[in-house]
Amino acid sequence: MTTFYDFTANTIDGRPMSMEEFRGKTVVVTNTATRCPLVFQLRGLERLWRDYADRGVVVLGFPCNQFMNQEPDSNDQVESVCQDRYGITFPLFAKVEVNGPFAHPLWQWMQKEKPGRVSSAVRWNYTKFLISRDGR
Repeated sequence: MTTFYDFTANTIDGRPMSMEEFRGKTVVVTNTATRCPLVFQLRGLERLWRDYADRGVVVLGFPCNQFMNQEPDSNDQVESVCQDRYGITFPLFAKVEVNGPFAHPLWQWMQKEKPGRVSSAVRWNYTKFLISRDGR
């Protein structure tokens, strides 16, 4: 059976990172966009990360430009905005697609495992998936 720990994604600076590094933790995975009106959610996600990291909660951000071109910048620019403007310290990954034939395999798996009420597609920026400590 496939679990969250079977996937790898490139960090925002291009290094491959196995989700195995988060084994035994509760993980919140979200697609982000720094030019989206919902960008204020970054501060809340950072607060969640800081307040609950010692209890095994991890937040992972995956920038995505699939929704109205709201993340058009390079990974370096995205990282800079997230750190400088929003104080983000939780792990950020390289930009990905979350829907369609080129969606990152992790996002394909999450949508298959827990589809939404209307469709399994991610409908907008800052959609969150909660991964249990056992990787499901």
